[in-house]
Amino acid sequence: MKQLFKFLLLFSASSMIACGGSNDSSTPTPAPPTPPATGSSEPTWTQGTYPTSSTFKNQCAAPRTTTDIDGNAYPDEQGSALKEKFWLRSWSDELYLWYNEITDINPDNNDDRLEYFERLRTTATTTNGTQKDQFHFTIPTDEYEERVATGASAGYGADFVILAGSPPRDVRVSLVQPNSPASTDSSLLRGTEILEVDGEDVVNGSDTNALNAGLFPSQPGETHTFLVKDAGSEAIRSVSLTSAVVAEQPVNTTTVIDTPTGKVGYIAFTTFGTSTAEEQIANAFTEMSNANISDLVLDLRYNGGGFLAIASQLSFMIAGENQTQGTFFEELQFNDKHPVTNPVTNTALEPTPFYTTSLGFNENFPGGQPLNTVDLERVFIISTARTCSASEAVINGLRGIDVEVILIGSRTCGKPYGFYGTDNCGETYFTIQFRGVNYKNFGDYSDGFAPENSATTGGVGEFIPGCLAGDDFTNQLGSTNENMFSTALSYRENGVCPVNQNKDLYYSNKFKFENNPSQSLYSEKRIENMFKLKNSRIIRKTN
Repeated sequence: MKQLFKFLLLFSASSMIACGGSNDSSTPTPAPPTPPATGSSEPTWTQGTYPTSSTFKNQCAAPRTTTDIDGNAYPDEQGSALKEKFWLRSWSDELYLWYNEITDINPDNNDDRLEYFERLRTTATTTNGTQKDQFHFTIPTDEYEERVATGASAGYGADFVILAGSPPRDVRVSLVQPNSPASTDSSLLRGTEILEVDGEDVVNGSDTNALNAGLFPSQPGETHTFLVKDAGSEAIRSVSLTSAVVAEQPVNTTTVIDTPTGKVGYIAFTTFGTSTAEEQIANAFTEMSNANISDLVLDLRYNGGGFLAIASQLSFMIAGENQTQGTFFEELQFNDKHPVTNPVTNTALEPTPFYTTSLGFNENFPGGQPLNTVDLERVFIISTARTCSASEAVINGLRGIDVEVILIGSRTCGKPYGFYGTDNCGETYFTIQFRGVNYKNFGDYSDGFAPENSATTGGVGEFIPGCLAGDDFTNQLGSTNENMFSTALSYRENGVCPVNQNKDLYYSNKFKFENNPSQSLYSEKRIENMFKLKNSRIIRKTN
């Protein structure tokens, strides 16, 4: 991490892509909280008047006396809960993309800081009636730092897809991380249906707190018991799992298929959001380049996004130097208070390039190494409503330089926006700060990208050539029998969508969180924010 921070110091806004830290090899001693100045008073609210956010920055009700993940003392001073809310108010007015759509609410109310932050966003909707800002969230800073640095979080190593969050619920296993509790004894498999959690009925049970606690453990060392049924089987079996700190493997599956018309590469890539993602996706493309593939199927069905720089690298590895030369991957546009300067870094706004070398996200994969490319003029991308943010930036960025994108699956989530995660007093806040446009100045896909043959009422989303296809939990990712992959192979061979492909669209609607706490999973804010973090376009965190 310290080597990475040295790298970050040298780069402009568009290239600052991971956690900050210190290049000092020693571990500093945390300073005691600074006491409030004698005679200091709490701020008072005047509607429409916003002091600069720096006036209230790091003035905390409970200052931290610990150090961050790199051993640096936090800059906290003794302040108050009210000053934390005043900071949120001014910071949002300065940086929120739709700042003029925020209702100015007196911070001196009964809200705690997280409740107040929840109010600091637009209530406008998109063309199809979805909330324009579905991506407003927070996460404790220590959890965020650990997740970004290692990709690790408490869990079983199984990703659950919730096909129906309210009764009758439908919860399946979408994938399993290798060498995790879920995989050790083949406890859970792709397609396994979860019927019961700690004695609570998943399908119709009323205790959603118990269901959420079992499905999404908050700490390692928690043991929960499940009744499950595997895909293609009617047998019900009992499984006991103990949560652990599990590191996500961003590249889940790679394979190369020989066909009469050339070799087809397949990569299932599940996140841009960890420091290991850069190395793993680069290694996957080395494999594809060495195999001399003629086509690529890039599976982003479960990829909610992450670091924009890795999305740029991935796009370059697909297109190659000739198609990307003289262009850019994405340009960030902030609110109208900041037309030419990045307000977070105070540097001139410059487009994010197609990165041609490694950037050194972790010390095991140092920066400056040339990235292998497959130099393709088209790519097949598998998508669902869980394909979000940085994943959508890949689609948009490639289309901006006329690489043909063929979409297989269902409509993506619709997030052409991003943010810098910003810490204040132990919480990292994510508020929409910019939109991204491609080389053709297009970024209007707030209702997502959709395959051209999907049903439509007109005017929603951006339609792309390709095929409507449902997720297939009866086959493993990368199997030529799996519905989405087989649909891509069929379209590649015939130029039309298969007549009889499975069109069950488990993700046909925009990825969303249900709002009935008494009935719905995701009802716990911790879980909702966890999913929102996985569906993010992140530049870096800021202090």
